Amino acid sequence: MLNFRMRSSSLLPFLAVLLSASVSANSASSVVNLFSPLQSLSQQQSPSIQVSVNRVNVGVVVTDPQGNFIPNLAPENFHILDNGVEQPITDFANVISPAEVLLLVEAGPAVYFLASTHVNASHSFLDGLSSGDRIAVAKYDAAPQLMLDFTPDKTSAYAALSNVRYYVGFGSLNLSKSLNTVLDWLTKTQGKKSIVLLSTGLDTSTPAEIDAALQRLKISDVRLLAISLSGAMRAPTQQPTKEKKKKKKEKSAEDEEEEKKLAAKTAFTQQGFEEADRLLRALTDATGGQVYFPNNPQDYSTMYAQIAQLIRHEYSLAFAPSVHDGKVHTLEVRITPPDSATSSAYTVSARRAYVAPIQ
Repeated sequence: MLNFRMRSSSLLPFLAVLLSASVSANSASSVVNLFSPLQSLSQQQSPSIQVSVNRVNVGVVVTDPQGNFIPNLAPENFHILDNGVEQPITDFANVISPAEVLLLVEAGPAVYFLASTHVNASHSFLDGLSSGDRIAVAKYDAAPQLMLDFTPDKTSAYAALSNVRYYVGFGSLNLSKSLNTVLDWLTKTQGKKSIVLLSTGLDTSTPAEIDAALQRLKISDVRLLAISLSGAMRAPTQQPTKEKKKKKKEKSAEDEEEEKKLAAKTAFTQQGFEEADRLLRALTDATGGQVYFPNNPQDYSTMYAQIAQLIRHEYSLAFAPSVHDGKVHTLEVRITPPDSATSSAYTVSARRAYVAPIQ
């Protein structure tokens, strides 16, 4: 089992410093019921492919060496290998097929430093989606909470994202535990499915919950894409000059806020950043996804736009497994280029495993 458990000795000072900070909070009445929207959606869908349905979905993204998406591929260009054995492709949907996208946002103390930076930049993401794509918005701290059920209305999605409040003082940021719950929500949703995670990678989930999330993501038909939100904490905080210190005998509220940020950044050590980054990479890699590390507000817009394009350019394939043993099977997707280019000139990103049905 991979050990991504965040060390409590490095977390406690960080969270304690933030206990004294203040942020506004919306009333509970403004939040959508946690389970009923997705439950009602699920009742209209067919059962999970991982348990009883003889059909395995595989989302595939194909890019050239410059990172450009390869359009206009046909079913005959793809080859799916199940435990090394090629399987006939039974279903194929090209890049214009609508996608189901769940935007999951960390709502803990670390994101307090971002203010509205990534929310303002989210227009780049929402505008980059197609009109048929549906988006849901959820936040998490100790547990996930649905803010908006799936809708093609991008204005409503932006409003829901803007209404996320970053509560300060919670001692739990259960990223992996929350992902396990979100995967339950998405189990019966059909078609192209993606989770776009906005998170520092800080995780207070138990080691067992972290390992479970990694294993479930590996065998799921959901692509996880992540944007790290820790950049704001890594940026150096400007220390007041000696001249300013002389002029200000009493600290202003702004000075006190800067001191709190500096103390929090010091408490959350470089080791903590590296561990958080490693977890985000592992979680996204398990699905054939990707993690982005913005360094400034401009990066958010660029990366949001890239993620939207990646979601729009995903091919959706499916096959009927020939072996029904209830075991984890490895998956590999290869392509035969339609032109003179060799397959090695392209990068293929897809899920890496699935659980075979039981006869």
